[in-house]
Amino acid sequence: MASQLTSTLGTPTASIADPSQVPAKPLWLVSEHSLDSWLGELPPVASAWVRAHEFRGERGKVLVLPSADGGVLGAALGLGTLPSIASLSPWHVAGLPERLPAGRYEIAQRLTADAERLAVTGWLHGAYRYGRYRASVGQSGRAQLQVPSSAHRALAFFHAEACALARDLINTPAADMGPAELAAVAANLAREAGAQCTVLEGHELLERNYPLIHAVGRTSSRAPRLIDLRWGDPAAPKVTLVGKGVCFDTGGLDLKPSAAMLLMKKDMGGAAVALGVARVLMARQAPIRLRVLIPAVDNSIGGDAFRPSDVLRSRRGLTVEIGNTDAEGRLVLADALCEADSEQPDLLLDFATLTGAARVALGPELPAVFSQDPSLATQLREIGERECDPVWPMPLWDNYDEELGSRVADLNNVASNAFAGAIYGALFLRRFVSPGRNWAHIDLFAWNPRERPGRPVGAEAQCLRLADRLVAARFG
Repeated sequence: MASQLTSTLGTPTASIADPSQVPAKPLWLVSEHSLDSWLGELPPVASAWVRAHEFRGERGKVLVLPSADGGVLGAALGLGTLPSIASLSPWHVAGLPERLPAGRYEIAQRLTADAERLAVTGWLHGAYRYGRYRASVGQSGRAQLQVPSSAHRALAFFHAEACALARDLINTPAADMGPAELAAVAANLAREAGAQCTVLEGHELLERNYPLIHAVGRTSSRAPRLIDLRWGDPAAPKVTLVGKGVCFDTGGLDLKPSAAMLLMKKDMGGAAVALGVARVLMARQAPIRLRVLIPAVDNSIGGDAFRPSDVLRSRRGLTVEIGNTDAEGRLVLADALCEADSEQPDLLLDFATLTGAARVALGPELPAVFSQDPSLATQLREIGERECDPVWPMPLWDNYDEELGSRVADLNNVASNAFAGAIYGALFLRRFVSPGRNWAHIDLFAWNPRERPGRPVGAEAQCLRLADRLVAARFG
């Protein structure tokens, strides 16, 4: 399954070259304020070429410099007004694999370890192609970045491979990425890393008391599943990841309009990110006890579909009145979070494409994060800014909690008004997590709606690198 899903001729790391006897061409990173000093270091002919082409270090502008024999001397990338090369982001570099002539390139300036890692990350992100359904993804004859082997290069590779996996999963149409296929990917990751992976399927979910997961997925011809991956030393700090794995969401009986259904293959984006984070953590041998829980379902229409006004019992014992069958993600997450919480993990993160309201509030590029612990939310925001993998804290506003009330059950799965939908979704999930737990809920989009270098229209593994760096900051 993994080889079938990898769409980049092995991995994106094919665009990285190890040092060899073949000389690499210099890649100069030039800001507007460093332009003059850089020009003074070039041979006169090259300096004249730069001036003739009016290259001024504008952000994103690329200039290829010719050699005396008509070949390529090197290339320059404009950084704009970047105050320091130490502030380099992945997105400064991400367009280069597409825009440079074929050959080996090496960044001419000395970078800090973090700046070099982010530069490699950007290059690899830009080298990603989804080509499962194409005869060729056009990787041959492309530019390669030459980077010495190091720990930070290895981490950039881990991040890139995990992001490529998550993007492949999200990009794959639902016909080829259902609950069974998602479970197969998790099982393959477990085999590669020496982890354990168990899957509860269909009626087993009722037997083992996961009634909400079963209710959402029961009407599909593809049986619902709960994927459970465990890895690491049982005595180490416990880190548990929960990912929403709704492989396709019709909205159920509260049917989505066609325009809203068009992107619903990405409704398992939270599961894809959780599996990607797990891959990084296992690859770098993080000193933790890792658990990944993914409720994998289709929210389909049929005679056995759950209905508006039905009352369902959850794993925690709370009864839930269904106000809208299109708010199914929080239902499957509720059972998974209850199980995750029962082991009292030291850190509990859930990832979910949960609400359109979060996109209305923050747009597609900025996932919302909710946490009972303000310091955890702040730490996520700060690490996200450093890693160029951002989130923005949103409030678990207690005064809104009563809006989830029900006259016939313990709570409703939607609020009684149309406001603050992202907050209501997070408040619903909070009912299934113990007070004081180090828990964060990340409401992400998992999709690029517009074309940018390194971020083509399609899947995006939001918060994957952020989550790994959070675990590293807390546990190593």
